[in-house]
Amino acid sequence: MKKTIAFLLCFLMIFTALLPMQNANAYDASLIPNLQIPQKNIPNNDAMNFVKGLRLGWNLGNTFDAYNGTNITNELDYETSWSGIKTTKQMIDTIKQKGFNTVRIPVSWHPHVSGSDYKISDAWMNRVQEVVNYCIDNKMYVILNIHHDVDKVKGYFPSSQYLTSSKKYITSVWAQIAARFANYDQHLIFEGMNEPRLVGHANEWWPDLTNSDIIDSINCINQLNQDFVNTVRAAGGKNASRYLMCPGYVASPDGATNDYFRMPNDSGNNNKIIVSVHAYVPWNFAGLAMADGGTNAWNINDSKDQSEVTWFMDNIYNKYTSRGIPAIIGECGAVDKNNLKTRVEYMSYYVAQAKARGILCVLWDNNNFSGTGELFGFFDRRNCQFKFPEIMDGMLKYAFEPQTEPDPVIVYGDYNNDGSVDALDFAGLKKYIMAADHAYVKNLDVNLDNEVNAFDLAILKKFLLGMVSKLPSN
Repeated sequence: MKKTIAFLLCFLMIFTALLPMQNANAYDASLIPNLQIPQKNIPNNDAMNFVKGLRLGWNLGNTFDAYNGTNITNELDYETSWSGIKTTKQMIDTIKQKGFNTVRIPVSWHPHVSGSDYKISDAWMNRVQEVVNYCIDNKMYVILNIHHDVDKVKGYFPSSQYLTSSKKYITSVWAQIAARFANYDQHLIFEGMNEPRLVGHANEWWPDLTNSDIIDSINCINQLNQDFVNTVRAAGGKNASRYLMCPGYVASPDGATNDYFRMPNDSGNNNKIIVSVHAYVPWNFAGLAMADGGTNAWNINDSKDQSEVTWFMDNIYNKYTSRGIPAIIGECGAVDKNNLKTRVEYMSYYVAQAKARGILCVLWDNNNFSGTGELFGFFDRRNCQFKFPEIMDGMLKYAFEPQTEPDPVIVYGDYNNDGSVDALDFAGLKKYIMAADHAYVKNLDVNLDNEVNAFDLAILKKFLLGMVSKLPSN
């Protein structure tokens, strides 16, 4: 009997000790603040309404943007070299089901190009397209960019000394991307560059407008943005009217609001250029690790802390969104410093203030949950679970309202997406199938077996010869 009592007491002690751990992981809706943020005057035009439709975004960070690693045996290993996780449709489905309507897919292209014309590897392009399709099939929006390609030798570098080679890199790479995705509709957005800057310069991360090198760099960025726009517009298909994102120096708010920065000319369109900014503010709270001198404190009721968020949003609003020019904060977030309540309040406030000014937010997520560095992990990709659901729900509570879209019309067999099925589609599908690697494209799977292969080509041929009355057909 004494042994039984001792066992029960021991069990109760262990159970009681575990309760705080269980409670620590329990969802707590009370962490989400109730905010009343006055909405500013926003022009009612197509571009501003387009941004509203994106609702709230999430970054597939540390994935296709990886450019080095120790266990790379073929180029597709880059996808997992930083995060360790291969992107699946289930991941994207889960992001969509949560309420996010936009996925930003950062891509570093320079490890995957060859020759003086910077030819992009088919295998890499196909894999990127496959993940883009995961999002498009969910009726989500995608922001596709050039990411860690700021390099004097391997990519582009925004200075007069390297401007010629930079122009060649930007135009060559974007011509290929735009051609591959030419027939994707406005759900696909291109972002010309990511944080263009003078790497290694004393002012790498801040545009000091008294420094001649920075002024020169801003002028080069203006030219590269224009080259990007011109290249995409000339690529044909739906690129002629696609929404495009362009950053200023280092994609900072100051980089986009100074007097030297110029929005690209886009004479064939009305307001299809979106200003791209990144803002982890204040940095010592949002981005700087405690070990490096950061702080885990930010007070939602303190006017000084509030102004750390609103000052740059006011600048973006005054120069752009108040005038009907769209703007997107392509990266934002707050690293985990064991301060969940503060982060929930911060991200809720951040998104609410951005929405009040007509600005879309895209959360940076690098899938990093341990260590002392940039712990920007929010969505546990391995288990398809949100690590901090209160942060997500706080952001979604104050994001743009969800909008219902009609189901897309799928024209099976329409390889070139021109709305009809003819011999051109047969020729295109044949070439597509003969490629060594190709991504799955839903409307090319005319026999609905979840593969695109010679069987689909045979059925398409029968359809064109009148032997099959409709597509899809098995």
